[in-house]
Amino acid sequence: MQKNILLLFMISVEQLTVEFGGSPLFDEISFLVNARDRIALVGKNGAGKTTLLKIFAGKQLPTRGRVSIPKDLTIGYLPQHMIHDEGTTVMQEAEKAFEHITDLQEAIERMSAELANRTDYESAEYHLLIDKLTHTTEHLQIIGNGNFYAEIEKTLLGLGFLRSDFDRLCSEFSGGWRMRIELAKILLQRPDLLLLDEPTNHLDIESIQWLENFLITSGSAVILVSHDRAFIDAVTQRTIEISLGRIYDYNVNYSKYVELRKERHEQQLRAYDNQQKMIQDTEEFIERFRYKATKSVQVQSRIKQLEKLERLEVDVEDNSRLSLKFQPAVHSGIIPVEIEQLTKAYGEHVVLENTNLIINRGEKVAFVGKNGEGKSTLVKCIMGEIDFSGKLKLGHNVKIGYFAQNQASLLDEEKTVFETIDYVAVGDIRTRIRDILGAFMFGGEASDKKVKVLSGGERSRLAMIRLLLEPVNLLILDEPTNHLDMRSKDVLKEAIKAFDGTVIVVSHDREFLDGLVNKVYEFSNRKIREHLGGIYDFLQHKQMDSLRELEINNSKAVIINADKPVSENKLSYEARKEQSRKIRKAEKEVEEIEKMIAGYETELADMNKLLEQPEYASDNGFILDYQRKQRELEHKMYEWEILSEELENLKNELN
Repeated sequence: MQKNILLLFMISVEQLTVEFGGSPLFDEISFLVNARDRIALVGKNGAGKTTLLKIFAGKQLPTRGRVSIPKDLTIGYLPQHMIHDEGTTVMQEAEKAFEHITDLQEAIERMSAELANRTDYESAEYHLLIDKLTHTTEHLQIIGNGNFYAEIEKTLLGLGFLRSDFDRLCSEFSGGWRMRIELAKILLQRPDLLLLDEPTNHLDIESIQWLENFLITSGSAVILVSHDRAFIDAVTQRTIEISLGRIYDYNVNYSKYVELRKERHEQQLRAYDNQQKMIQDTEEFIERFRYKATKSVQVQSRIKQLEKLERLEVDVEDNSRLSLKFQPAVHSGIIPVEIEQLTKAYGEHVVLENTNLIINRGEKVAFVGKNGEGKSTLVKCIMGEIDFSGKLKLGHNVKIGYFAQNQASLLDEEKTVFETIDYVAVGDIRTRIRDILGAFMFGGEASDKKVKVLSGGERSRLAMIRLLLEPVNLLILDEPTNHLDMRSKDVLKEAIKAFDGTVIVVSHDREFLDGLVNKVYEFSNRKIREHLGGIYDFLQHKQMDSLRELEINNSKAVIINADKPVSENKLSYEARKEQSRKIRKAEKEVEEIEKMIAGYETELADMNKLLEQPEYASDNGFILDYQRKQRELEHKMYEWEILSEELENLKNELN
């Protein structure tokens, strides 16, 4: 029965209720998660998105209701925060993704030994054991014949690690980088269902676009919480909104959902207004005729009507769009930032070398590139926080407003959220402090919390509001959107667009940068290259679909000076001979797997014809076999992609 259920859905949610302190977070919600669904969970912070993921992952129990998950369904869960293992290298930690292979091998040995000792050859249990052994053996062949290290390497490189990082201890990396290691382990396990809670917060643009492609082509179902609009738009094709304890299910991607949600909200408002008018009319009737004996029956009827009425609720924060404007920037020199021949090294490691850069007054520019290429380092040079060689000049009367992660730690912990903002707000904006706080998720009682009880993310958001209310003419924002929801990001983006000063944004959020910046500085190989236009103009100019190709292009040359690349691929005779041997081996592997794929395709074509006949179409065993072969074909296609890419890389290294 369980397998038949699996044909229809992966997870069934029935009348799910979750309460905190007597207040419902979810109120009897029901929906299905189907195989291959890629779902975006959306809603305000605190709506219950993370709670729902925890319930699916088995980390939290609901108050009431039922969540049905097949026993053999594999789930990979990436929470926002986790405790990281210490004492292992990056490669050793990633290898843990394949520990299940040992479990499968042991299970096969146990089942084989049991079959050898049994004599009930005609029993249903015996045949069930054979089927289970066959399925397990085939599953092991599917996941166990590939080159694990190639797969691990491809995944780690895609998530931004260097090969030189593989043997470094995990403890040497920041929390964000260790989160990438956990993400790599989950992706390598190829679970049936991926639960990802804000996976892009610690990724750069290249890694985000690599992850996009991985999720789209992986074949796993995905339930995703993210405030990166471009990312969820690319990955998901179904959107589930959590609002006021209910869910609204849209079988469309995020952009289309926004349109449909606007229509639904307008309908809700009309229904709410109509109900409010009906309630008011009814209450007026009751009050008018309460003491008239001739109207007592009608009055009692109206009272009961109101008691039974299911009151409509509308998310009041959606009624209007907050527009936040800042005071005009103090006039600065024509060139706020001028850099000549700047070089910065940490010991022997050179991050920036002979860098030249000019930012003009009023420009809004983006710093992009892989993590570790020097974006934040240059920002720290501009701020005067670190030493460097070369020339860096700030223009006349430049007043900098700087946002970085450590800004949150500089807030006065004894002040409330409201007092923190009231302290720096001036002019008319002081009358709208609570509206501003609400837009940045500090509405209602949250504005009266003391800073010392806020989480790290809440402190970061508060520091952002405080910064943007100060009179400055050069804003430097280092990953400003990591802890903002989409509404808050929209507010921030519009405010920066209207800001008449100069802006430098270090960000991996393409949608946030789109329409905001008019120049992009690309950081790679210790150099900075200027690209005129917005972020998507930059991508188009580079003639690539994603910034991940920067890594491929830049890894083919080592920059000795600004104009003279020297090839790394010049191989000796012995090295070329060994490379040729590897190519022949890779070609043979590709040829073998292509034959296997052709065999599966032929089998499935024959089975497709049989499915046209009613007796096969209603045969659950036949359908299960058909789906198993489909999954095996998908796995072989994935192996073929990896092996083909390895072969192409080997040939490129030889040429």
